[in-house]
Amino acid sequence: MIIHNFEQAHSILNQFIAELRDKEIQKDAMRFRKNVERIGEILGYEMSKTLPYHKHTVHTPLGKKESFLPNNDLVLCSILRAGLPLHQGLLNFYDKAENAFISAFRHHLEADNSFEIIVKYLAAPSIEGKTLILADPMLATGKTLENVYKAILKHGQPKQIHIISIIGSQVGVDYIASIFPKNTHLWIPVVDEILSEKGYIVPGLGDAGDLSFGLKL
Repeated sequence: MIIHNFEQAHSILNQFIAELRDKEIQKDAMRFRKNVERIGEILGYEMSKTLPYHKHTVHTPLGKKESFLPNNDLVLCSILRAGLPLHQGLLNFYDKAENAFISAFRHHLEADNSFEIIVKYLAAPSIEGKTLILADPMLATGKTLENVYKAILKHGQPKQIHIISIIGSQVGVDYIASIFPKNTHLWIPVVDEILSEKGYIVPGLGDAGDLSFGLKL
């Protein structure tokens, strides 16, 4: 896996990540969603530097100019519900991308800290021969991304995969590196070292879905 970790290169990402983590600023759900969206835009821009481009001639009122435009073969897949603000940030830049949505959640088993990932809904176009972008804000154990990947492969075999996350654990990063194809790109601003016994990132930021859209039963 090709990992793009922006933690050591100081940028405006630092501010947005710090605000996402701050338990006082987290009380403003609108700002939380906006910061996630902003991070999606930044990571989407960085990712654009690695995409294939084609030559295109633009006709202006005074003449013409050759330019290079990205190939329009993207499928943007987000994991409901936490991935929606991140999806919007990416879609702001990749407005011609096809879109896919998948639900995946943890089902905690009784008597211990184990859990299984349940996938119940998938709406996606064909991904055959296309560039697949998987957007999931929190990369904790990596099990969610593994199950999402297995589910969406029913719609074809992508030529390239990009994973967009905001905060990950080292355990999760290592795990998906063993699952996904070697030429998969991971774009992530920060990787925390600790994963709790219950599979949550420490210090992390909490539940991104709840912080964006409110508590769930």
